[in-house]
Amino acid sequence: MCPFMESVKKIQIQAYNYDLPDHRIAKYPLDQREQSKLLLCLKGKLSQDQFANIINYLPVSSLLVSNETKVVNARLRFIKTEGAAIELFCLEPETSQDFQLAFSSCSPVIWKCLVGNSKRWKNGLLSKGLIVDEKKLTMKAVRVDQRGDHSIIRFEWDGAGITFGQILDAAGDIPLPPYLNRKAELLDQFRYQTVFARNEGSVAAPTAGLHFTEEIINNLKNKDISFSSLTLHVGAGTFKPVSTNFIGDHHMHSEHIFVERKTIQQILDHCNNSIIAVGTTSMRTLESLYWLGVMIHKNPDIKNLHLDQWYPYESKRNLLFSARESLQVLIDYLDTNHLNYLSGSTALMIAPGYQCKIVKGLITNFHQPKSTLLLLVSALVGEHWKDAYHFALMNDFRFLSYGDSCLFIP
Repeated sequence: MCPFMESVKKIQIQAYNYDLPDHRIAKYPLDQREQSKLLLCLKGKLSQDQFANIINYLPVSSLLVSNETKVVNARLRFIKTEGAAIELFCLEPETSQDFQLAFSSCSPVIWKCLVGNSKRWKNGLLSKGLIVDEKKLTMKAVRVDQRGDHSIIRFEWDGAGITFGQILDAAGDIPLPPYLNRKAELLDQFRYQTVFARNEGSVAAPTAGLHFTEEIINNLKNKDISFSSLTLHVGAGTFKPVSTNFIGDHHMHSEHIFVERKTIQQILDHCNNSIIAVGTTSMRTLESLYWLGVMIHKNPDIKNLHLDQWYPYESKRNLLFSARESLQVLIDYLDTNHLNYLSGSTALMIAPGYQCKIVKGLITNFHQPKSTLLLLVSALVGEHWKDAYHFALMNDFRFLSYGDSCLFIP
């Protein structure tokens, strides 16, 4: 193990802990998205404003990159004939097929799921009646296999031409974060989606985008701020705190990413300007693009575009490979293979010691103690995260998914 990676792996997660009282967690969104507070941490200087005024703090000619993933109604609830309630939390297709293809598939489909109250469901079918497009259907579920912390579930239903996406829309619930300690309500169907949401596939919202409105976006565009978008489908692992003493013992979850060629070109064209990630998922994807470019540069015939969590820390071999060079490698790779978008997966852990290659700033929410998202913020701004979070706690900021916002520019 190289000394650099060894030093990162020895980081103790306790150093990224803080006291978060339950009453500081925002259980519901504000009436208006743009009314959230905005904490400003600009080159270490702290202040506050309202998110509606973020236009006053973004560098001239910035490129804001958002995540256009859409949260799906991933929680399916069944009642067994004996009365036991079983919840199936749909994570992703069992095979690595495109998410849009998976949602457009008709009966049957096979998905990876978390099973709630699993001990009460040893075997047999679960069934649920529902109405889709004014048609009465019966959906059934059977557990095909158990793999670690998740199960393989086969879903089938009657009704020709009905897709799994329609089934989830009709029968599922929005998967609110567990720390909200409440069931999803009608307002969550709208408020737990960003205005950028386009591509179904997430089980959690990229919450930094929740503060934006169409009006704010248009105002920013009129002030020479550009927008681009990519897709990272947020998995259930985003809620998983680091439970090990050292981050080197934490297994990072893998998530699917999709980035169009035109987006990569736009990022390449803005390399001399400030590229601001709208959310930690966008930042993770942007930084993953750099390393995927490095991987392709080293192996042009690579087939499986997957970034391991420790790949950037294995050595300092890539310090002279610029963001421009890496992004151009991606463009050339797509053109050579006649592709319009890059598809892959990333398990990248961005932790203190990591040097950002593409991202120059971050719009984000406040994150849970001892989380990988807090490690990511610290990698960007160093120990200033402690001052920022202390400032927020002292000034009545609202925390986590439905909470207030931050703008970090180191």
